[in-house]
Amino acid sequence: MQAHQEQENWALLQRVAQAQGLGCLGVSDTNLQACEPHLQAWLDRGMHGEMAYMERHGMNRLNADIVFPGAIRIVSLRIPYVPVETLNQPDAATYTEKTLTELGELKNPYVSLYARGRDYHKVIRQRLKRFAEAVNAELAGFGFRVTVDSAPTPEVEIARKAGLGWRGKHTLLIHPDEGSLFFLGEVFTNLPLPVSDEFAKNHCGSCHSCMTACPTKAIVKPYEVDARLCISYLTIEHDSEIPLELRPLIGTRIYGCDDCQLACPWNKFAKPAQFADFNPRKEFDEPDWFAMMKWTEDEFLKLTEGSAIRRIGYRRFRRNLAVAAGNSQGVAGIESALREMRGSADAFLSEHIDWALEQLRC
Repeated sequence: MQAHQEQENWALLQRVAQAQGLGCLGVSDTNLQACEPHLQAWLDRGMHGEMAYMERHGMNRLNADIVFPGAIRIVSLRIPYVPVETLNQPDAATYTEKTLTELGELKNPYVSLYARGRDYHKVIRQRLKRFAEAVNAELAGFGFRVTVDSAPTPEVEIARKAGLGWRGKHTLLIHPDEGSLFFLGEVFTNLPLPVSDEFAKNHCGSCHSCMTACPTKAIVKPYEVDARLCISYLTIEHDSEIPLELRPLIGTRIYGCDDCQLACPWNKFAKPAQFADFNPRKEFDEPDWFAMMKWTEDEFLKLTEGSAIRRIGYRRFRRNLAVAAGNSQGVAGIESALREMRGSADAFLSEHIDWALEQLRC
């Protein structure tokens, strides 16, 4: 009887998800303790850097009952985020190789693919809430909490247990039919559901493309990333001065980094985004050095409204621009633009600008 009810509930979830364009979902139980030793060792080595919330939450990240009291299942969903025009389907490999080549040329500022459209936290949270509310309308007693990077949860482990892919050597989830260019979201619930009865087989094999491609060698060993070296961490989470030895390795990346994913051969199978919210804004799809370097704080706030980029604030954004400009090559007028930025800079930004100007003189 219990198994029959679980299957009926699962059929309803699938039907509602498909109707709302959420096609890739699976179910995990709430036993997440298997990753406790790895997480604790990672924290003990300080690899979380300035992300104090990681240490603050600690092993609570593995307790589903803290996220949603009474949770017995976690529904995990995959949501692709790269628009078809950007991905250049069906030959995604051409796009990824071209992007890595352009990054190496150090001509243009680069914004991570996931951040070029609307803030995924807002988009996915709204869609998952709508999904859960639709299920709730048909099932009495269905309780839930939606999370999208908004609660201390090990989302990759949850998705792996839900059968949505395997953890790659870069620590991101990979699916053989979709690569890794997707977001993950979760619905914690008290609803009886059948859990995935098989996990995706790891197909990374002897490949080390992601590790080789990482500019700062932040993937210190397979399945372990030292955030303190990661460009995504340095340009987004890190609030202090960017370490001198790492600045040249950041290249012209001003928000995030995609290199490990661009190098991954599984992303030749990446699927395009289904939601228009992820369509890129021109300011971030084709970022202009000189326009961005002249932005006032009000302009920054206006142009990043509804974007994940706003979360780093004007101070970090200008810091990132200065470092990236210092690494640029053959961009006419970039030194003059940096000097103009310095005219309104505080001591924090001035130090990064002075470093950039020195780099350009070398």
